[in-house]
Amino acid sequence: MLLTLATLLAAVLLLSLMAVRWVTRPLQLLATAADELGRDINRPPLSEGGPAEVSRAAHAFNTMQTRLVQFIDGRTRLLTAMSHDLKTPLTRMRLRAELLEDANLRQKFEADLLEMEAMATQTLEFMRGLSNRDPTQLIDITGLLESLQGENAAMGRTVTIDDRVTRPLTGLPRLLKRCPSNLIDNAVLYGKCAEVRVEEGPDQVAIRLRDHGPGIPDIEVEKVFEPFYRIEGSRSRETGGTGLGLSIARNIAQAHGGDVLLRNHEGGGLEAILTLQWNRTTGAPTGQAAAGP
Repeated sequence: MLLTLATLLAAVLLLSLMAVRWVTRPLQLLATAADELGRDINRPPLSEGGPAEVSRAAHAFNTMQTRLVQFIDGRTRLLTAMSHDLKTPLTRMRLRAELLEDANLRQKFEADLLEMEAMATQTLEFMRGLSNRDPTQLIDITGLLESLQGENAAMGRTVTIDDRVTRPLTGLPRLLKRCPSNLIDNAVLYGKCAEVRVEEGPDQVAIRLRDHGPGIPDIEVEKVFEPFYRIEGSRSRETGGTGLGLSIARNIAQAHGGDVLLRNHEGGGLEAILTLQWNRTTGAPTGQAAAGP
């Protein structure tokens, strides 16, 4: 009798575990989808199978994702059109400014117009980056960084690279080159040079870019990622920035499953840490990797 009861109890427990797993698996998929939604708003929709309650939850999640995509696409198209259309009146204003007889006043007008044009151009590129639909490719990260090093050397800038990345990363070449390029620009403009060090891990690659500038207050570390936000003083309008470089860099990194973080280095200067997630299905070499656009 005890053996029979033990067998029945084991069978009931096994069936209960299988039933619980069958019921909770869609919930686990829903939780995973919710976590991934922040990194990729265009992820495939959830399967709406399973129990009625889970099916309704999956349908509500897919509806929410569709509405979010439509809202973001609509806002992106609107801001892109506005930034594009602003360039025409700015060009007319520049031509009219050249007719001013007062040289000092003409110079001030031209400086303001150049700044406005830079902001419009950066905004246009920022919004295009948000809506990028280019196909992904295997990218040689070391080759990409070395190409940026060569471009900066041609401009008389000092950029050093320590270590190499042995695996290609799946991503968008044009955007992925823009991300470290913005970080290098910041390091060179505000810290005189850029020291790049790469760390290859099993799940992600980390690219650390350090400068030797004054750094930034700890309270501003996250604020500088806000569009058009600039710190007065060493990181002010006089440097020529528009306040979009770090926003663009973080957006591109998050689109590749990573992020951009800033911290004041203990040895002085500011360090930007760019992380990019490996693609487990295509991270291994399968052909010639692209080093950039």
